[in-house]
Amino acid sequence: MMMKNNNISIDRNEDVEMAIQQISKSTSASSAAAASGGAGGAAAYKNVSNEEAAAASLPSKLRQQQRLVSLDVFRGLTVAIMILVDDVGGILPAINHSPWNGLTLADLVMPFFLFMVGVSLSLAYKKMSCRTVATRKTVLRTLKLLALGLFLQGGYFHGIKDLTFGVDIEQMRWMGILQRIAIAYFVAALCEIWLKGDDNVNSGRSLLRKYRFQLSAALIITVLYLSLLYGLHVPDWEYQIPGDSSSAPKTFSVKCGVQGDTGPACNAVGMIDRKILGLRHLYGRPIYARTEQCSINSPDNGPLPADAPSWCQAPFDPEGLLSSMMAIVTCLVGLHYGHIIVHFKSHRDRILHWSISSSSSLIILGLTLDLLGMHINKPLYTFSYMCITAGSAGILFAAIYLMVDVCGYRRPTIVMEWMGMHALMIFVLVACNLLPVIIHGFYWRKPQNNILSLIGIGK
Repeated sequence: MMMKNNNISIDRNEDVEMAIQQISKSTSASSAAAASGGAGGAAAYKNVSNEEAAAASLPSKLRQQQRLVSLDVFRGLTVAIMILVDDVGGILPAINHSPWNGLTLADLVMPFFLFMVGVSLSLAYKKMSCRTVATRKTVLRTLKLLALGLFLQGGYFHGIKDLTFGVDIEQMRWMGILQRIAIAYFVAALCEIWLKGDDNVNSGRSLLRKYRFQLSAALIITVLYLSLLYGLHVPDWEYQIPGDSSSAPKTFSVKCGVQGDTGPACNAVGMIDRKILGLRHLYGRPIYARTEQCSINSPDNGPLPADAPSWCQAPFDPEGLLSSMMAIVTCLVGLHYGHIIVHFKSHRDRILHWSISSSSSLIILGLTLDLLGMHINKPLYTFSYMCITAGSAGILFAAIYLMVDVCGYRRPTIVMEWMGMHALMIFVLVACNLLPVIIHGFYWRKPQNNILSLIGIGK
């Protein structure tokens, strides 16, 4: 997700094709053709010649400085969307997370990050000196991401309205955004390290043949997810809500006894989390609390209707165990897009493979599945949701690549590029409310007299 220069996330290998192509053009094309290419960007679609010779003549310092700028811009844009929906989503429900079925702007953030993890992995591991060393580094980075996720989203911080901190381990939330990214990164990295063929790539078919074992892994994970989602029997269950100091906890019973249900109460995703993680370790503010059945202000949060079902206040983790399986597949899709960068040097070939053979197929498949009854659903991370969001990520990435890396329009995206290069820092400080908590800790005489309260954020 957030490819920073620390070891918490994966390293970004430089993408030197752009500099290589410029050297190739200077040695093989006339000065008029070079000037035309620099002015309009049209020459960028020519197949590159003498690339190996150009790579050999490229200074090592320049190789280290070159990178795929469009990936940084895409990452920065996703961070900006994340901040937007976090701050404005409560005011504009249309961009906030969908209460259950459906797709909104906020629902694109997580799969976009997972997609970029896959793309970055393909660049980071395109040349490996030792698979064992790469595996050891992958394990260490995964553990660091898991630990950071538990610290930031496990309940240790109590929000900007409370200066206290600390969490009861018996009630710590085990899953979260960084934990899901860590799991997807770990599996995708192992696939890239160990499940790579020795075939030469000169066409789309040979690309699939080289990475056939990775495609098989994605297919196996998908089949296993669908089998569990639609094949497991979900029995009746119950949960408790703590009362005040003078009353006992309230117990609610949820009637299920069904198989293959994808509603909020009786789905296999929630059942697996309740059985393995435990109700106390799930996210306490369920997304379905904003549905019409559970809120009179739907799609906003609000009081319960008089006839609200018993499951409306039950914990549910949107980054659960079973749903994370499809998050892994999203990461593997991004890995495939990165392989196109590694093996196809022509801008035209890359964009055609991204847009036509990959993204369009995924979007069409996802929409078809939605019409057939497999609804687009982020909390369950359904297969149709994975297809549409991964395909959308591919289309957007191809458009940014065309604008930034092909046509050279970097100045309008310089802010997004910077945000993409510091995505993890921004996520920790802003999205996890760490910066507001730090600011809130400085006050005048009373905790209520702080900057956040004066501007209305901490009230």
